[in-house]
Amino acid sequence: MNEKFAELGTPRRIWTISAIHGDIDRLTTLHDHLATRFQVRDRLVYLGNYLGVESRHNAAVMDEILAFRAALLAKTGVEPSDITFLRGPAEEAWQRLLRLQFAPLPHQMLEKLLASGVESYLRLYGVSVNDTRSIARAGSLAITRWTNNLRALQRNAPGHEKLMFSTRRAAYTNAGGDQKRLLLVPASFDANRSLDDQGEALWWSASPFSVTGRAQAAYNRIVRGFDSVNGGADLDDLAVTLDGGCGRGGPLVCGCFTPAGKLVDLIVTGGRGAIESVPYEREAANDFHNEPQQQQKAAPTVVIAGYEARVGVA
Repeated sequence: MNEKFAELGTPRRIWTISAIHGDIDRLTTLHDHLATRFQVRDRLVYLGNYLGVESRHNAAVMDEILAFRAALLAKTGVEPSDITFLRGPAEEAWQRLLRLQFAPLPHQMLEKLLASGVESYLRLYGVSVNDTRSIARAGSLAITRWTNNLRALQRNAPGHEKLMFSTRRAAYTNAGGDQKRLLLVPASFDANRSLDDQGEALWWSASPFSVTGRAQAAYNRIVRGFDSVNGGADLDDLAVTLDGGCGRGGPLVCGCFTPAGKLVDLIVTGGRGAIESVPYEREAANDFHNEPQQQQKAAPTVVIAGYEARVGVA
């Protein structure tokens, strides 16, 4: 298994969910819709930033994500590798917070992590930001004891530790032959570097988000789930931003792509019961896979009922 990147293979479709930022109503509405449309040989990719600093529903969001995953996996033909979680800036900040004792200047590192949304995870586990700032100025032994306590809090929440361990930096398809791939990233991408050399650029980058340079030779399209400047969804270029501002007053956006990167469906969720789903590129509807059309039609739709009660990671 690739511990850095998720290899999606050549699925029928890839459903990609933008940054959620703790908006439980929009997430449950989207899940209700996807439950009737997710099919065997589809993939589902969450693009990161699941929790919100100002949200009071972070625990409910985690439970909802875990329950929906468990319900999908309960269906015949759906495999664990069909569902991927990317590590957004907030999740990367949380992972670094758990290693704060190794930072040369812990108090300065903490401020960077807080700016990236790590407070949402501190709130999830009932940890004070002020206490965290005080600990960050203590010695390495005190910080180590404190980070061990954070790990214990995460471990004691059913499914949380396994979910965090499963997160990947990016995901990509294998379109087959000499075709370019679809690349999914959490927040940014430096088009002048290879995927292996991105480093922090997948979460924090001053470079424009675009498909140019080295990236143009490798990828048909690059899709991100979070825009740090909250500029809204941008679907008109090879570099796609799905962030509609969910958790910050905007909708939750889900895009459905072919392995070659064509956007075939767009789902915009404005709240519980408020959803719009429209075909985006009708000409791509028959371009999901290289298999014969009869086999494509035979793929059953996975319909899920009552998944809200199922919590846990298989």
